[in-house]
Amino acid sequence: MTQSTSLAIAIGGIAFLLSVIWGDPFIRFLKTFRIGKIIRIDVPESHMAKMNTPTMGGFMFLMPVTVLTVILNAVSLFGSRLFGASILVPLATLWGFALIGAVDDWEGVRGPRKGLGMRSSTKFILQVVVALVIAYALKDVLLVPQLVWPTALQPLNLGWLYLPIAAFIIVEMANAVNFTDGIDGLAGMIALTAFGVYGIIALNIGLVYLARFCFCVVGALAGFLWFNVKPAQLYMGDTGSQALGATLAVVALMTGRWLFLPLIAIIPTAEMLSVVIQVTYFKLSHGKRVFRKSPIHHHFEMIGWEENQIVLRFWLIELIGAMIGFALTFLG
Repeated sequence: MTQSTSLAIAIGGIAFLLSVIWGDPFIRFLKTFRIGKIIRIDVPESHMAKMNTPTMGGFMFLMPVTVLTVILNAVSLFGSRLFGASILVPLATLWGFALIGAVDDWEGVRGPRKGLGMRSSTKFILQVVVALVIAYALKDVLLVPQLVWPTALQPLNLGWLYLPIAAFIIVEMANAVNFTDGIDGLAGMIALTAFGVYGIIALNIGLVYLARFCFCVVGALAGFLWFNVKPAQLYMGDTGSQALGATLAVVALMTGRWLFLPLIAIIPTAEMLSVVIQVTYFKLSHGKRVFRKSPIHHHFEMIGWEENQIVLRFWLIELIGAMIGFALTFLG
């Protein structure tokens, strides 16, 4: 095991401990200020028992990732920096989309649109603006490889098309993980797996700092799952799900290996597609549905699957998809 791998794993372990240590105080804080999730009436009936469970729990893993990234970016260990300045871009993404999600969560809990959250059009505009800024930073500040084709000798240059493509990937993945966050532990386990795979990819191509960031997120998410598995003591909310999805996309874009992101994040991709298919078919057929309910995890709930069955089976599919995506990434 190389020193880079050892440090990445160690950083993940520290992030896990930080998340677990401050988990209980954070949950008490959310309960004290009554920041509890309001369950909409159109979800499966079993979800009504989750009413008022603390939400905005994404801050539980955001804080350890931020603290470790900032501190370890400012110090040296054995003459080598633990994090590089390039990690500030995914960190900025994490917080940019977390703040959009936090406003959405807050409006849903206390705002004038209680139970609904931010208007979809407003949220989408904010996401696109932040995503375009990030895409510019990736292209013209970090100068990341724009697209690594598995059989090509050199990364492909997409020119100005990179900006809308990168922005689309960021916004799409932010919403895809958001759709995945509907069952205890599901989004956390899926995101943990995808970040772990991209951490390994980053190690393989020499992006050591990015790999350490990925494993930092993995460790922090493991700590969050300590409290989020069924029965969940808190939910990550849009604060966490949007931040995770957008940051996963940025990590993929930084490696240049984003072509197989839909496979490496196969469950969020399927959740997003299920919503698109459902809405499109509903409009074209004047009220008919493909699934009993979308996103697709609700469909399986409504046909009798238990939550833990859905989480485990979806995670197994995610694991296989991530393995295939990893293999194809280095094909040729």
